[in-house]
Amino acid sequence: GKIPVNAHHLGVDFLAFSAHKFYGPKGVGGLYVSEEVKRTLAAQIHGGGQQHGLRSGTLNVPGIAGMSEALKIAIKEMPSDAARIGQLRDHLEQELLRIEGTFLNGDPTERLYNTTNLCFSGVNAEQMIMGLGRISVSSGSACSSVVTTPSHVLSAMGLSQPDGLSSLRFSLGRLTTAQEIDRAIAQVGQVVTKLRTSF
Repeated sequence: GKIPVNAHHLGVDFLAFSAHKFYGPKGVGGLYVSEEVKRTLAAQIHGGGQQHGLRSGTLNVPGIAGMSEALKIAIKEMPSDAARIGQLRDHLEQELLRIEGTFLNGDPTERLYNTTNLCFSGVNAEQMIMGLGRISVSSGSACSSVVTTPSHVLSAMGLSQPDGLSSLRFSLGRLTTAQEIDRAIAQVGQVVTKLRTSF
């Protein structure tokens, strides 16, 4: 739902996706398997022989239908979402980069339109998260949000351990408003100032 994806053009054998990533129902996903690999794939779940014997079990038909509809909407609205959400992300980023000792992690152009990852040097990211209250940010990927070590991706990009532990990821979505962005800018600035002056 963020960039065009064509499994054939990518030349992949498997492509897994989760519906909630494009506003579909949670708990539903899909798996593309190339025709070449499908011929040699062994079943992992046995039983009634559904899915041509590859995955037995009753399918969640309402969830699958919801995922299909959400995917159609995501593809249709991808260009307008990219423009609107990208502008909000750029505004958030530009204002937060005004904070002294703040820099962007990653490439300024070759990235998804809805996320930014910023380092607030000398400020502990976990303390920032606690101070931001209802503003949801992350110091790592969503699947490793409880880990207290720097993101392995940021480390691979060359960030020092202290800078990795001072970095936050902001993810915007279809429902994000300009007012929420302005509120986040103000609150992040206040929290950074408070944490830097408390030491």
